[in-house]
Amino acid sequence: ILIPPSITMVVYAVSADVSIIRVFLAGFLPGLLLMILFSGYIVVWALMNPEKTPAAETFGWSARLASIRQLMPCIILIAFITWIMMAGYSTATEAAAYGVVASLALAWAGGSLTRKAFWESLMSATRLTAMIMFVLGATSFLSVTMSFTGIPRALAEWVAALQLSPWALIAVLTIIYILLGTALDGISMIALTTATVLPMVQAAGFDLVWFGIFIVLLVEIAEVTPPVGFNLFVLQSMTGKDSNYIARVSLPFFMMMVLAIGIITVWPSVVTWLPDVVMAKELK
Repeated sequence: ILIPPSITMVVYAVSADVSIIRVFLAGFLPGLLLMILFSGYIVVWALMNPEKTPAAETFGWSARLASIRQLMPCIILIAFITWIMMAGYSTATEAAAYGVVASLALAWAGGSLTRKAFWESLMSATRLTAMIMFVLGATSFLSVTMSFTGIPRALAEWVAALQLSPWALIAVLTIIYILLGTALDGISMIALTTATVLPMVQAAGFDLVWFGIFIVLLVEIAEVTPPVGFNLFVLQSMTGKDSNYIARVSLPFFMMMVLAIGIITVWPSVVTWLPDVVMAKELK
């Protein structure tokens, strides 16, 4: 969910009132960083446990090219949608519509666009959209309520008075969100906490786009945090292993994501460099 397009990023951008395009751009390098960390761990683990790794399969260049040809339409579609937003040719909403039309065209060209598949996709999108709209509606109500109570302002003043270092604030928020991830899904975590957390973050001087990637990383952690971690259930259904085993073997990846949070905290330019460069060119 760090590599756009990402529903989680859209929900954060709407909740925090920041540019969706900037948040999308900010996710690329951290996403690549996470891929490198995961891949590096898998390589090291495989080298240390050769008896547990599956037998290596060899593929000829013809098979590799065939696989690339199958993936290329999807890659081109993602690149095209991202490009038209970055180039300013469309808003995020318009780009989403283009993506739907292009996806339908690809499905039709591939022979998978049947009436049943179309209806199931439509209903799935409707249910997901309705869920997100209800959550965002509740978030809007919560934001208004919080503003009337003055809690966000009081929290921001409290954080400023504590004079917490960025490390301390990030550590506290990381712990809080990891705990929330044991009971809430990612979208709910973002929608229900932004009204309270964002004033604190702004008072501490953090960039809201950077904080969005920080939140998305924590949502990824929540996806592998029992008992609600969605990815744990997916892996359990795929492997047939019990939930305790899945949670245990997922722990190293949990630690890799915590390490990624540490890296983007120490070097925030990992997040902010790409949107700053691209958007600066667009302004020129």
